[in-house]
Amino acid sequence: MRGDVYLEAKGYITHIIYHDEDNSYTVFELETHDGDTLTCTGHFPFINEGEYVQVEGEMTLHRLYDEQLKVISYEITEPDNEVAILRYLSSGAVKGIRGGLAARIVDRFGDRTFDIMEHRPEELALVKGISDKKAREISAAFGEQRQMRSALMFLQKYGVSGSIAVRIYAEYGDELYNIVKTNPYRLAEDISGIGFKKADEIAVKIGFSKDSPGRIRAGLVYLLGIAGGEGHVYLPETVLVREGIRQLEVVEDIVRDVLAVMIMDKVVICVNDGEDRRIYTPRLYYAELNSARMLIDLDIDFGGDDEELLKQIAKQESKLGENLDENQRNAILSAMRRGVSVITGGPGTGKTTTIKTLIKVLMNENLHILMAAPTGRAAKRMEEATGYPAQTIHRLLEFSGAPTDGDTYQRAERFQRNAENPLETDVVIVDEMSMVDIHLFTQLLNAITVTTRLILVGDVNQLPSVGPGNVLKDIIASGHFSVVELTKIFRQAMESDIVVNAHKILAGEQIELKNKKDGDFFFVESTDPSMILNMICESIVRTGNYYGCKPYEVQVLCPMKNGETGVKNCNLVLQRGLNPPSPDKREYKAHDTVFREGDKVMQIKNNYKLAYRIYGAGRVVIEEGQGVFNGDIGVVERVDNEFKEIEVCFDDDKHVIYGSANLDELELAYAVTIHKSQGSEYPVIILPLLGGPRPLMTRNILYTAVTRGQRCVFIIGDEPVIRRMISNESEGKRYSSLCERIRAIALH
Repeated sequence: MRGDVYLEAKGYITHIIYHDEDNSYTVFELETHDGDTLTCTGHFPFINEGEYVQVEGEMTLHRLYDEQLKVISYEITEPDNEVAILRYLSSGAVKGIRGGLAARIVDRFGDRTFDIMEHRPEELALVKGISDKKAREISAAFGEQRQMRSALMFLQKYGVSGSIAVRIYAEYGDELYNIVKTNPYRLAEDISGIGFKKADEIAVKIGFSKDSPGRIRAGLVYLLGIAGGEGHVYLPETVLVREGIRQLEVVEDIVRDVLAVMIMDKVVICVNDGEDRRIYTPRLYYAELNSARMLIDLDIDFGGDDEELLKQIAKQESKLGENLDENQRNAILSAMRRGVSVITGGPGTGKTTTIKTLIKVLMNENLHILMAAPTGRAAKRMEEATGYPAQTIHRLLEFSGAPTDGDTYQRAERFQRNAENPLETDVVIVDEMSMVDIHLFTQLLNAITVTTRLILVGDVNQLPSVGPGNVLKDIIASGHFSVVELTKIFRQAMESDIVVNAHKILAGEQIELKNKKDGDFFFVESTDPSMILNMICESIVRTGNYYGCKPYEVQVLCPMKNGETGVKNCNLVLQRGLNPPSPDKREYKAHDTVFREGDKVMQIKNNYKLAYRIYGAGRVVIEEGQGVFNGDIGVVERVDNEFKEIEVCFDDDKHVIYGSANLDELELAYAVTIHKSQGSEYPVIILPLLGGPRPLMTRNILYTAVTRGQRCVFIIGDEPVIRRMISNESEGKRYSSLCERIRAIALH
């Protein structure tokens, strides 16, 4: 070790040996003016090969890598002569320029190259090999790089570096300076990887004192945002104050004083429910209030002769070769008579048959129908089951991009279909309603005019939506709308152990774990995590072959993310087994995850700004747009290590390019949590159950998992764990009030 030797050096970065996207730790080779090569180490959030840097630090002797300079401070100098500019551009630092092209550009423009790229990009088209379009792209990439570097240097002052800084810039652009200085707590809500503590550290460095009203106010709004992410529409005042005291580390009086001012300023809305006051963000309060009002307005009585309607139903039954029970016919009658109706029921109770018949009756009346579901996978399944076109709710409403500017907690997504431009249809049918949160539901109602029938279909016993609200349960509980619950399990469904066991689980009855030769529900006892993981790998291929589906179509569902048989570890094991490294498969590592061509992946948060393309024959672009959503599953089609990006093709044929700034939104999806599987069905599901926290090992979660399987459910694990899950009927408390809003408005 030679920590006593302090050294200053200047030169060009010739080779970046290692760069960690998360913490910016970098190892690079520096060619000095003397022609020597110096290995440097340190944290560099944004450097490129070809750049000219001045570094200062201590020489150290690494036991494996010999002498290295541990950089303490550095300064990047922009190239200012032809040799330096050529070296910089040849390194690929600017997207779209390398080698020979760099030489042609510098030959033509010399030391004016950067000025041309920034201010007169049209002149780049004079260079051989550069079109007008490519000239604009080069200029944009050059400008973006400069802006990003400036932003990263700014963020570095507040202890933010590496990939998180890149994410912040990608989210806010030039707005980040104002946001960080005025409300750094917004970062905790918007940026993956920044929690409250990190945002608070930034706030303190900016000058927020621990008990300053601005800090307390931002902290309480942040806590309400986190509650919304956990599914709550509001928080009881006592809960919010308690969390405020704990997270902000201040006394109760300060929290209550600031909250009182926030209520007066209408930053939050307070409702007295008699026991404890409820605190809402305005957006969520009005989402529930407006949804309740619009639902009641839509629920008009269309009348009609029941006898004539029943004849129509019988006629369509006969044409379809179906034999509906009384409950199914009542569901169709209600849907024809009322403006708002709900059809709910578990697996095998005939929801699909009912909807198919209802569609025929509606078409016979010359009524135009639109069908939608929350996810692309659910919409596709809906279309296959009914034979009628279906689409996602976002596509139905013609989603047009990111939320509008303004406070994070008030922003709303933009849709072309709204109150001013409503859906042109007579009937809207929405499936998998248990998945729909209050935000999306409000936007849907906003685009539906009175005299349009709204038919909501779903299984109320499924897990609630990932987003805020308890929409389907609250609508049913209000008692104000027509609700028909289908309960009869039809004979064909009774032959399925999946269906029978799902209903037993829901009723709290213990199930038989005996494997039948021609059954569709199997169990293998094991308490050895390693053995379970090996069996999962083998079973994906074996069961897939047996049931005529690809390994990609077999889905592993886990109750939790962590643990030896949790999502994270399962994905690592399954990636090695199903898509191992290969010379003909490129891969890229980001945030401790290796993404390889052919990997099955999932988008884990709504990103309204993420661009996509849909290609036709010959890779001709037939559609472009924005928006990729939480739970969308796809396959890595292409990895480009030069530009540090990967291309994913999702189930709905959307092709999306991910760069280093948003790869944290992507996860391997050979295994996913049961919650993430909502609204999807798979030919085969494999369910490892080896224990976990009691709140995650519930009857409701097991029921949801089992009902995701179409042809086969295969459980591997500990039988007592399954027994305890069936007995554990607890469900997490979700604070919502749509039911009460409906009842209150209905009284007036």
